[in-house]
Amino acid sequence: MVTRAASLGLAAIALTDHDSVSGVAEAKAEGVRLGVRVIGGCEFSVAAPWGEMHLLAYFLDADSPGLGVFLEDTRARRASRAEEIVRRLNAMGVAITVEDVLAESGGGAVGRPHVGRALIKRGAVRGLNEAFDKYIGRGKAGFVPKVLPTLGEVCDLVHGAGGMTSAAHLKDRGTRGSLRRFKEAGLDAVETRHPSHQPEQRASLTDLALELGLLRTGGSDWHGDGLAGESHGPMGSQSVPLEWLALMENRVNENA
Repeated sequence: MVTRAASLGLAAIALTDHDSVSGVAEAKAEGVRLGVRVIGGCEFSVAAPWGEMHLLAYFLDADSPGLGVFLEDTRARRASRAEEIVRRLNAMGVAITVEDVLAESGGGAVGRPHVGRALIKRGAVRGLNEAFDKYIGRGKAGFVPKVLPTLGEVCDLVHGAGGMTSAAHLKDRGTRGSLRRFKEAGLDAVETRHPSHQPEQRASLTDLALELGLLRTGGSDWHGDGLAGESHGPMGSQSVPLEWLALMENRVNENA
């Protein structure tokens, strides 16, 4: 990732894997070598009025004991969820094993994209989008919901680990009322620039962030080349001003 960021001329990137900070140290070291600043972070899933919301955390201390315990427990729940997804797929006659899925995760936090990649290798689908549309997307027979913490719980955890939080890709769900409640629960920022945001959504989220005193963040949400599309853009596809990064650092200092 860092090598690609350097080739694209990016000044800084954030590594925000789902429920894991295990790649942060290596990415930062490579960033020093290649002249790319790497912000250590993580992406969490939290409960929201509509079900699930993704919460980005930046400037995390990867060695924070509380963070480590929380993430270890979360990854264990992810593994259990993957086992249940496989069980449901098997019941549908799809030949896939838990070992297939874990092999795709490479020892990291396991998620539905790993199930999708295992389905591709088994020949059950031709691509990740088909895997989600046919088997493991929300509402499909292989979908298993997560057990989710509250926004406040994760904001407290992140602040305790030296970081700050941003609500990810809210689109039309980022209303004035919801953002005000999220801020009261500890939210620091809102992601305004994201591949899935239409111009009017970006404008609305920007106006509300400025009105409510929330910082703005943005990113490509790159999940690998196989998932590029409306929800996940190519690395570097979203222009994020460096001054936003300075404001984020100031917020981290305020939270300390």
